[in-house]
Amino acid sequence: MKIKVLKDILDANEQLAERNRQLLDSNSVFAVNLLSSPGAGKTSLILATIKSLKGEIKIGVIEGDVSSSLDAEVIGKEGVPVLQINTGGGCHLDANMAYTALNNLPLKSIELLLIENVGNLICPAEFALGEHKKVLISSIPEGDDKPFKYPLMFHKADAVLINKIDLLPYLKFDIQSFSQAIKAMNQAVEIFQISCATGQRIQEWISWLLIQLSKR
Repeated sequence: MKIKVLKDILDANEQLAERNRQLLDSNSVFAVNLLSSPGAGKTSLILATIKSLKGEIKIGVIEGDVSSSLDAEVIGKEGVPVLQINTGGGCHLDANMAYTALNNLPLKSIELLLIENVGNLICPAEFALGEHKKVLISSIPEGDDKPFKYPLMFHKADAVLINKIDLLPYLKFDIQSFSQAIKAMNQAVEIFQISCATGQRIQEWISWLLIQLSKR
């Protein structure tokens, strides 16, 4: 019975996610679901992306968190539409939450929607939001064993950003074995090494993002 209930929940979420995708497509909005553990750099990546594309692409942001609006307040200072979702203890965003947010954003004035999911490497992988791409951020301080511990998240990602590469000289992290492990479970994934703090190789991420936008 528990398995059936879980399946029913996921099936219902998929139907709502498809509704969200149709809403996004009808407004010509390209949505990216940003996933990571807490502190990996989702908000920093959003800020770096906004600054890189300011004046070129109209960006909107959905901020998902258990509580508070701290990240949304920081992003709001960049002058982009931003909406906060507090899950009240929930470990992930779901399609229904996203639908409510979408209906409170000026979609006609947005070309790229960045959705910061709740920091968690388990639950968010199961719940589609209607996004066009899933992007996973994994940072150097987390260690290079995460693909083995949380395979589903890496399997479902369209791109993996290895953030905080400026810390490589100070921490033990085998980027080659990390990347090989990801490719073994997801051959199509794109992998980028970046530092939001220093700006290293951020342009590679931006270039990939612009290519995805051009394909919508």
